[in-house]
Amino acid sequence: MTDSKVLIFTDENVADIINANPEKPILVDFWAPWCGPCRMQGPIIEDLAAKAGDDVIVAKCNVDENPAISGHLQIRSIPTLMIIKKSTVVEYMVGVQDAKSLAEKLEKHKTSAVA
Repeated sequence: MTDSKVLIFTDENVADIINANPEKPILVDFWAPWCGPCRMQGPIIEDLAAKAGDDVIVAKCNVDENPAISGHLQIRSIPTLMIIKKSTVVEYMVGVQDAKSLAEKLEKHKTSAVA
């Protein structure tokens, strides 16, 4: 993921990322390296980040390495995907999600602030 447009959420930086981007929808993929479905979701997230543009943020959070944020958001199954906007979870999805539905959900939240 060295050239990736996917940000890495950690217990230390999650508040900074959310607070610095209140108007942008932030898609977060909660995952773990040992999780088979998470490995299926990974390339979808990478591709979406590459195509998303600057109006959205795409991030990943390894639940094993970041127990505080995973616990705070009550992540019980992985992959879990959330869209966060204005510090609020506006979409919550469990299991592998396809690229089209993720892009549509991001677009909905990206444009919902435009009047």
